[in-house]
This record gives sequence, C-alpha cells and structure tokens, in this order.
Amino acid sequence: MDVTTCLKSLLLAIQQYRDSRTAQHAAQLQKQVEVRTSKALYKYRAFSREILHSSYNLTSTLAAVIHCHSNTPGEALVLQCLQVLQKLTYNTRIFQSASCIHELITFLMTNIQSQNEDVVMSCLGLLANLCRDNISVQIYIKSLDNVKQFYRTLINFLAHNSLTVVVFTLSILASLSLNEKVGEKLFDAKNIHQTFQLVFNIIVNGDGTLTRKYSVDLLVDLLKNPKIADYLTRYPHFSACVSQVLGLLHSKDPDPAAKVLELLLAMCSVLGLRSLLCEVVFKPAGPKLRAAGRDGGRKAQCGLALVQWLSSPVEGGESCSLQVLQLLSELLEETLGAESIPDSTLSFVEMLLPTLLGLLKGLNLSQGDAHLRKHCLRISYVTTLTLPLLCTEDATRSLVSCQISAQLCLSQVEALLSCCHSSNPLSCLQVCAEALLKTLELMSKLRQHVKDMETSFYRMLQDQRIVTPLSLALTSHHRDRVQTGLSLLFEATPLPDFPSFVLGESIAANNAYRQREAELSVKRVAVQEVPPLRTNTSTLDSSSVSSKSVHSLVEKIQTGLELQEQVKDSHVSEIIDVYEQKLGAYASKESRLQDLLEAKALALSQADRLLAQYRFQRAQAEAEARKLGGLLKDAERRREELKVELSGQVLEVERSRADMEELLQHNSRLQRDSEEHQALKGAYNALLNRSERLLKEVQAAHVSLTKQTDTLKKNHEALQLQQNKTASLLQEREEEIRSLNSDLQKKNGEISGWFSQERRDLEETVDVLRKELNKTEQARKDASIKASSLELQKSQLETKLKQKEDELNKHSAMIAMIHSLSSGKMKSDVNLSL
Repeated sequence: MDVTTCLKSLLLAIQQYRDSRTAQHAAQLQKQVEVRTSKALYKYRAFSREILHSSYNLTSTLAAVIHCHSNTPGEALVLQCLQVLQKLTYNTRIFQSASCIHELITFLMTNIQSQNEDVVMSCLGLLANLCRDNISVQIYIKSLDNVKQFYRTLINFLAHNSLTVVVFTLSILASLSLNEKVGEKLFDAKNIHQTFQLVFNIIVNGDGTLTRKYSVDLLVDLLKNPKIADYLTRYPHFSACVSQVLGLLHSKDPDPAAKVLELLLAMCSVLGLRSLLCEVVFKPAGPKLRAAGRDGGRKAQCGLALVQWLSSPVEGGESCSLQVLQLLSELLEETLGAESIPDSTLSFVEMLLPTLLGLLKGLNLSQGDAHLRKHCLRISYVTTLTLPLLCTEDATRSLVSCQISAQLCLSQVEALLSCCHSSNPLSCLQVCAEALLKTLELMSKLRQHVKDMETSFYRMLQDQRIVTPLSLALTSHHRDRVQTGLSLLFEATPLPDFPSFVLGESIAANNAYRQREAELSVKRVAVQEVPPLRTNTSTLDSSSVSSKSVHSLVEKIQTGLELQEQVKDSHVSEIIDVYEQKLGAYASKESRLQDLLEAKALALSQADRLLAQYRFQRAQAEAEARKLGGLLKDAERRREELKVELSGQVLEVERSRADMEELLQHNSRLQRDSEEHQALKGAYNALLNRSERLLKEVQAAHVSLTKQTDTLKKNHEALQLQQNKTASLLQEREEEIRSLNSDLQKKNGEISGWFSQERRDLEETVDVLRKELNKTEQARKDASIKASSLELQKSQLETKLKQKEDELNKHSAMIAMIHSLSSGKMKSDVNLSL
C-alpha cells in the first residue's frame, strides 16, 4: 500500500473518531496510528514527515487527540500518538501558534514530572524535538510559572539508569538554559568534561540508533556555543574519542554513518578542532586502537572508512558520499594551508586519488534524471576537492598529474555535454552545466602537466555545444559559477573556432527566459488569490465535463466498431489505440480530480472545526480577560498601598546610606594615613643603612686610589720615553703606506674596467636568449591551437569524405542497375527478332 492510501485511511479514521467517539472508532484509529503511519514514517522518512506535517496537518491533529485523553496518559492510544509525534517532529520546526501546541507542551511537562516511566521517555523525546532550534517554544516554556520545578525534575533525571532518558534530558536543558545561569552551572568547566565523555560513550556504545542520533544532535548544539567549543579543544581524550567515532563508519548502514559525518562537519566549523581532526584522520591509528578495532590489528589509517564511503553507490548512500567529500575538503584545506605538508597527508592523498578519480566515471543517461542530478552533483564536489591539490605544493600536483589522464577528462566532458543537450529539466541542466565547467577548470589547471591535456582542453572550448553551459554560468546568480565561466571565456575567446556569436544569442535568450519567469510568477500569485469555493465549482464542472467526454468517446468507439465491417478500413485498429490512450488519460485525470475533491472536503471540514475551536477559545479568552481585569484592579489598589510604604522605607534607606558613606570615607582616610606612615618609616630605615654602607665603601676606595696614583706616575714616565720612539717609527711607516696606496689605486682602475666590459657582454647574451625563448613558447602555443583546429577540421573532412563515398557507391549502383537493365532489354529484342 502506498503512502497516499495510508494517509487517506488515517485521516478517515480520525474524522470518524471525531464525529463519534465510540470504542470501535477508537480501536480503528489506534490500529491506523500503530500500523499505517509508522510504516509510512519508516519507509519514506523526511519526505513523508513533510507531507504529514504540512499538507495533512497531522501534528495538530495528534496533539488534539492527546489533549482529549490528557486525563488517561497511560492509555495505549496516547502512547502511540506520542511515539508517532516524536518521529514526525524530529528535525522539524513546529510553530507555537499551531493548534493545540500549548496544550501539548503543558501535557508533556506535567507527565515528565509524574512517576509513570512509560510515559516519561516518550514525553522527553517529543519535548526535546519541540525545543530544539525553536525560539518561540523555548520562550513559552520559560514564561510558565512552574519552570523552576520543571528544571529540578530534569536535573534529577541526569542520574537516571537509562542513557536515552539522560540524552533527552540534556538536549532539553541545552535548548532551554544553555545561555542562562542554570546552563552555565550545568555546562561549566568542572562538569563539561564529564558531559563530553558521557556523550562520546553513548555515541560509540549507545543502546540503539535513536539514542546515538539524539546524542549527535546534542553535541552539535553544544558546539554552537563558543565557550563549550573552546572546552572541547582542550579536552584531553578528544583524539581517542574521534578515532572511536570514526570506527562507526565501518558499518554499511547509511543512517548512522550520516549522523557521524554530520558531527564531524560540525567539528570542522570550530577552528581549534580542525587541526586535531586532521591529525586523527590523516595519521595511522595507535597500537591500542588498532588492537581494539575491527580490522584485527591491521595498520590502517583512521580515514580509510571515509574513503570507503566515497565509493558508495549513487542510489544508496549519496548523502554520505557528499558529506565525506565536504569533510575532506575542509580537512585538506586545513592541512595543505600549513607551511610544511606532513608525509602522512601525502600518503593519504595518494590513497584517496584513485577512489576520487573513479567517481568521475559511471555516468549513465538511461537511468533517469534523479541519478543524473546526483552523479553530476558528486562530480562537482570531486572537482572542488581536487582543485586545491593543484594549487599548493609540487608534491600534491605531481600526485594528481600522475593519476589523471586527458582521455578521462575528455570522455567526462563529452558525456556531460550530451547531458546538457538532452531533454532534461532545467534544474538537472544547471547541475550538469556546473559539473561540466568544474571539469573544464580542472583540465585548465592540468594542461601544462598532463600529456595531451592542452590539446583536449582547447578542442572542447571550440565545440559548439559548450555554448549552453557557458551561458548558464555567465547568467547565474552564484558568484562562483560566474567567475568560473569568465575564466573559461577568457581562455576561449582567442581561439579561431569559438562560437562567440552563438554564445551572445544564448545569453540573451537566458535573460529573456528569466524575465518571462518573473512575469509568470506574478501572474501565479494573482491566480492564487481566487476564492476556494470557486475552485470547488470549477473542479466539479471539469469532472462532469470529463465524464461526459468519456461517455461520448465510448459511443464513438461503439459506432466505429459497428461500421468496421461495412467500411473495412485498415486504420480502424490504429484509431482504437488512440482512443484507448485518451480513455486512460481521462480516467487518470478523473481519479486525480476525485482525490482533489476528497482533499478539499477534508480541508473544509477541518476549517469548520478550526472555526468552532477559534470561537470557543475566543470565549475563553474574553472570560479570562474579564477575570484578569478584576485582578488588575486589586493589584492596582495593592500597588498604591505598597507605594506609600515603599516611599517611607526609601527615605530611611537614603538616610542610612548617607551615614554609611560618611563612615566609609572617614575609614578610608584613616587607612590612607596609616599606610603613608608605614611607608615613610620603612624608607627612613633603608636610607640610614644605605648611608652607613656607602661611607665605609668611600673610605676604602680613597686608600686604594692613593696607591694607584703613585703607580700611575711611574708608568707615565716610562710610557713617555716609549712614545717618543714610537712617533719616529710611525712617520716612516706612513711614507711607506702612501706609496702602497698609489699603486693600489692604479690596480683597482684596471680591474673595474675589465669587469664592466665582461658584464655588458653577458647582459647582451641573456637578452638574446630570452627573446628566443619567448618566440619558442609562442610558437608552441600556436602549434597546439593549430593542432586542435586541424584535428577538428580533420574530423569534419572525414565526415564529408564518408558522405562522398556513400554518394559514389550510390552512383555506381545506379550505373550497374542501368547497365543490367539495358543488357536485359537488348536480349529481349534479339529474342523478338528471332
């Protein structure tokens, strides 16, 4: 049974129960909630949740059912509605203004504080969904009177035996009190490391997929707080915990793998954690982790599981594959941006590249638009991940150049060009165009490093089919696509066979199409303002018209079959086939109109119910307003009395405050005087000790200086005699130095002249060689462009030659036939004459 039939059965059961709340209808509704909806939620997941929530308004309906049975929370119907709502509201924002949401929140908070264990767990999970990333619900809960008692109950749940209850409780507390005083005490520096250890243990060794899913969401929410993210960067067991989390990727189930990758991507958003993640992913595992891991002690990298998820099929774990590509882009950007690239990173890149380049293959146009869109999206991610490897060190560039070939890129571009010119929807065409331009950008980066890449690149730029993706990129709203298109246009414009005129026409057509779409969107908005009753009438009219047309077609077919024997027309069977196709189309259209009528009837009944509920709530609000008015008058009277008392108390407080300020000022003055006295006393004692010490030192210095003076006089007389002798020798040496300086100046002049002549000769030689090198480079580029153009002309000439050969064969056949006919005619004439 498909999801539409399940939902129709469920809505019919809900309507019957609301019309008549009997035991039979309650049992039927319980069966539908238990069997149909649970199957739809498990089978279709996010898609079915969105349909049930937005189109069928199932959240408010189930909340109303729970509110009607709020006095019996342990009833099986209430428990099943809570379980369905928990699955329905996961990762879905519920507005506070929705019907019965306030009553549902009150029911949940009341039963969480009860002693019923069966109800508590479902209520905690559902309230965690409602509070997460929902400011309106959080504000409403904080405004309630019993919120402090509710906080105490949640804090007591942190010591619960069930890990699921603990995770639900932590999620609610993080949503409600993370930025408040209660949250600062719960998640402070003393407790946060224990919280990290608890959450990581639940993620790795959790008792079920549900608990692990909520644990990952809790840690992602905690990382949004900068203070807690900083605590995690200093958590000593972070590397070991991340290694164990990466071990979960060895499972083949895509759901837990997607949650693990979501957690790793959230960690990449924290600057201090990216380098730690790089160390874990790109370095080999330690001996303890290898012994405890699933690989039996093999020396495998922790990032090997990421590489394995890359090669998952497009139809299965496509989200995991895209998440891995995004994660590796973040990590490689971090580690390749460092001053020196570690050897472990290079070995990981070498292991990654074959799998990464293998993702560029496998494009099959016959598998439908969904497969094509997913495959092209993965190609864009792969090229985005490969391009930074070419812009860093020579080591990574050489690794990519050795493992990629021009034929791989050329075949990929040919396949994507075929996709762009096939009959695909516009959204699929845009994804294919983006993948194509990313591949051409990759070829542009590799054209100087891979054999035949430059010729293939210029050949593709001159292909007429390149106009469509290039015009889509140049008229896109995304900045990256426009920049990529402009860089390729800059390379393609000088080429001789580039279709510049066709590109301009395509850009103009895209702009006209966008303008037309804008005008049609305005018209659609105007059409949607038509009243719903008129839509119902038109629907009924179209249904009756379609039924009349079907009856007329049946009559025509019957009359056609009666006349078949008389006319004996050979085309009657073909006409019958056409009529059968039209009958099938009209029948399907009639069934769709019937479904629309049923849905409209349900919507009208729901609108009537909501109108009655609104009137009842309005009457209650008016009664409460009158009650609040009386309370307000009493409060105003009491406020006047308290105001008189408060004014007297304020005067007494002011007098006390003035006396206190005078005492404090006098005390501060006495304190300052005491401190100054103590400081002066200490300074006096220090100066006295220092003066006595200096007097003794000066007396000892005087005695030593007297002795030194006598010694210096004797040395002065001896040095005077020696100075006279040295002066005569100095004059002789100065004359010798003058003669040597003159000789040295002559030698320097000769050497400088020789060096200047030699330098001029070398500069002239370098200029000549540089000009020859530029000419050679330009000739090489012209030759490659001419080669690509000649190759294109060669293919065109081969096509024309083949056409000429076909025409020649046709002419030869005609000549042979004429010759045979003429020889046959001559033989017949001879026979006649005989």
